[in-house]
Amino acid sequence: MTGAGAGTGIEGRNGPTTAAAALTCRGLTVDLGDGPVVDGVDLDLRSGEWLGVIGPNGAGKSTLLRAAAGLIDHGGDVSLPDGRRPGPLDVAIVPQIPTVPDTMTVAEYTLIGRTAHLRWLAGESAADRRIVGDTLRRLDLARFADRHLGSLSGGERQRVVIARALVQDAPILFLDEPTSALDVGHQASVLELVDDLRHADGLSVLAVMHDLTTAARFADRLTLLDRGRLVTTGPPIDVLDDAGLSDVYGTPLTMRIIDGDPVVLPTPRHATPNPEETLP
Repeated sequence: MTGAGAGTGIEGRNGPTTAAAALTCRGLTVDLGDGPVVDGVDLDLRSGEWLGVIGPNGAGKSTLLRAAAGLIDHGGDVSLPDGRRPGPLDVAIVPQIPTVPDTMTVAEYTLIGRTAHLRWLAGESAADRRIVGDTLRRLDLARFADRHLGSLSGGERQRVVIARALVQDAPILFLDEPTSALDVGHQASVLELVDDLRHADGLSVLAVMHDLTTAARFADRLTLLDRGRLVTTGPPIDVLDDAGLSDVYGTPLTMRIIDGDPVVLPTPRHATPNPEETLP
């Protein structure tokens, strides 16, 4: 498995690239009272990349994301390229379980994303509402603008949550397992939407992802956590190493290349893993 590095080059899923850091974490530590949940993690999110954070339950993935966003107290340093700590104008978040009031309309809910731009005691401006309208059209949600959130499907509601994050107009997007409550079809469509927007707008995406195959499909690089500590960071094909994954997840796992993409599968009990084997 490859070691984590802080160099300027990224060997991503699309080949070698060079990009400046959009967000840097050094020695990031979170202690919730029973010992560190995140323990001295160094992490670099590069400009325009999708960095996936993976690991078993309890590895500290969501806690790392919340700490990097400044939502919880932490040790260590989280900084932007200019040395500032990130704030609401820098990082937008799509939480794992968003609060979505059934009686609020799509337009009203999306407009909440503009709160970070409002001056003290000021209301939303015509420009704020125009940004909301443009974003809803872009995400094919304009026809739902006056619909109540409770009347939407799961996939539609998740797109609205993403719309609220996008109108925040932040250059960095954090995703905390945003598709965990969706079926396979809606999962793919939501993540493809985020990926399209990333390429179109140059967003930098830091995403906690549960499914390893999906993470490999969308991420340029993966960061693997175990019990709060960084195990490795690198291209998906390197991080998804049979022996390393099996050790971290506590069960035999095998990575195969299928149609050019890494796929992680449980190792059959009667089979001996062969890292050189590929399927057509």
